[in-house]
Amino acid sequence: MIHEILTVGALQCNCSIFGDETTHEGIVIDPGDGEDVARVLSVLAKRGLKLKAIVITHAHIDHIGGAAKLKAATGAPVYMNSKDQELYDAMDMQAGWLGMRTPEVTDIDVDVRDGDTLECGTTEMQFLHTPGHTQGSLCVLIPAENKLIAGDTLFRDSIGRTDLPGGDPRAILRSIHTKLLTLDETTDIIAGHGPGTTIGREKALNPFLA
Repeated sequence: MIHEILTVGALQCNCSIFGDETTHEGIVIDPGDGEDVARVLSVLAKRGLKLKAIVITHAHIDHIGGAAKLKAATGAPVYMNSKDQELYDAMDMQAGWLGMRTPEVTDIDVDVRDGDTLECGTTEMQFLHTPGHTQGSLCVLIPAENKLIAGDTLFRDSIGRTDLPGGDPRAILRSIHTKLLTLDETTDIIAGHGPGTTIGREKALNPFLA
């Protein structure tokens, strides 16, 4: 399976582009704040991928701000947990926090819930609802690739911040311990920002999980 990671936007979000070599279906997870959508489109074109879905791990501007632009360019539906709708509706407030121009917004086409799945060719992606960083935070598990797209729930040596609207420190720890640390320790983690890690490494060394 094709998997390219682009670091996009002002806050350096890790955007994952997945593609199936046989069907040429593509899925983009967290397109960023919009300023690098052209780079995402360039990868899709280079790889010959038709975008099937735009998946959003949570509705912070640095992850979802480019969704409307990418949807307009490709026609692909946007997937997000509806518990983050209120946060998405406050995009102007989020832009104000960062001194950015408010990006265009779009309708959310699919309300993703815990346990839902999405296929990219023959590869299944499984959605885990992991509230804490935001109420609707999602992680995406790809068992066949032994990968977890963790959004801003779990990082190398850290966890997602919980001091912004919708954050809940107890909830994020509960999500991590019950949904993520139960995965195989060899599972590769692609975090929303920064370097990758594994479940085993974070179980052993992450000071927030001791």
